[in-house]
Amino acid sequence: MSMFGQALEGGHGLALANVRPVVEAAAAIGTTVTLDAEDHTTLDSMFAIHEELRKDFPQTGCVIQAYLFRTEEDARRLAANGSRVRLVKGAYKEPAEVAHQQKHEIDKAYVRILKTLMEGEGYPMIGSHDPRLITIAQELAHRAGRKLDEYEFQMLYGIRGEEHLRLAAEGHRMRVYTAYGTDWYGYFMRRLAEKPANLRFFVRSMVTKG
Repeated sequence: MSMFGQALEGGHGLALANVRPVVEAAAAIGTTVTLDAEDHTTLDSMFAIHEELRKDFPQTGCVIQAYLFRTEEDARRLAANGSRVRLVKGAYKEPAEVAHQQKHEIDKAYVRILKTLMEGEGYPMIGSHDPRLITIAQELAHRAGRKLDEYEFQMLYGIRGEEHLRLAAEGHRMRVYTAYGTDWYGYFMRRLAEKPANLRFFVRSMVTKG
């Protein structure tokens, strides 16, 4: 939400006012908007904006980050009210007081949170390139009795392209993100930072294409 003025004076109201026309335009053409998550100090404002927007646009989604301690509670709240929720590991440098610091702790939290989302009433969006987590997500969806159109996978363009095609061929919903605009580089690098292996996937893809 920082791109909509959240960090400025009166930023909460400013961000809500600025993002609403975007959500309205998306609804007019039959698509949706998902509010991204930034560092932990911005999340209360983001979730409040999300809740406000959903009064008129219930399809508006939001992102939650597995490495934050608060996220398991956030997931329980969101899973109960039909939200569209994108789960990622998290890419910001957060202090140990608010976030898991070790990879295995983050991965375990991701699975716990994803289980909550799959068993809830919302629409889970799995934001990960991690092969193990993708397999676990498929199993959790199966256990929860979800149909293939009741959740989706999301990955970045240029990373694990063959996996995009494989999941789509199996009937899964597969959304591919393409970074654009003047600040595309920072966004792309944060996504790579979520998991160092993503960089290897990206380099391998570029070499293969070359």
